[in-house]
Amino acid sequence: MAVSGGKSPWQMFRALADADMPWKAVLVTQVDERVAPPGHPDRNLTQLRESLLSNVPLSPQQVYPMPVEESDLNAAAEQYAQTLRQIAGTPPILDLAHLGLGPDGHTASLVPNDPVLNVSDRDVALTNVYMGRRRMTLTCPMLNRSRLILWLATGPEKRDMLCRLEARDTTIPAGRILHDRAIIVADRAAVERQ
Repeated sequence: MAVSGGKSPWQMFRALADADMPWKAVLVTQVDERVAPPGHPDRNLTQLRESLLSNVPLSPQQVYPMPVEESDLNAAAEQYAQTLRQIAGTPPILDLAHLGLGPDGHTASLVPNDPVLNVSDRDVALTNVYMGRRRMTLTCPMLNRSRLILWLATGPEKRDMLCRLEARDTTIPAGRILHDRAIIVADRAAVERQ
């Protein structure tokens, strides 16, 4: 685990935009997205565009947003899974999955007590309503195939869940993600014990 100063994921993406990266070789997919209109502040894509995508030389063909505006969300989830197969193989394997850690132990939109946690036959699935919105998310099997997982945990409200994540506690959603290829970056507030 690496400890850093407090930064939100969006601040980290903004810093990444200033890094010397081989942007022409990068494809950006989403781990999860809230079902909300285009440009809505609840959308992860809105934040991702503001912090990273508008600040780096990526073409629209290098960015694969989750199609959460579609009227048939189940078909949209399967469409996104097909897109992942086209760009990342069959089964699709991501080079890097960037995951956050929620104060309730959720990651991506794999949230406590949601049936999506037990999906094993699909790479992309839909959640029930969580914090006011339904979500599209990559499933545990999809995330567990990733070549590298980069976790980000910031803030004192993540302290307990970070301990449980490090202990590989599978009773929290984040604990269902494999740890053998994972790096955890946390701020001091998330790691310091009171």
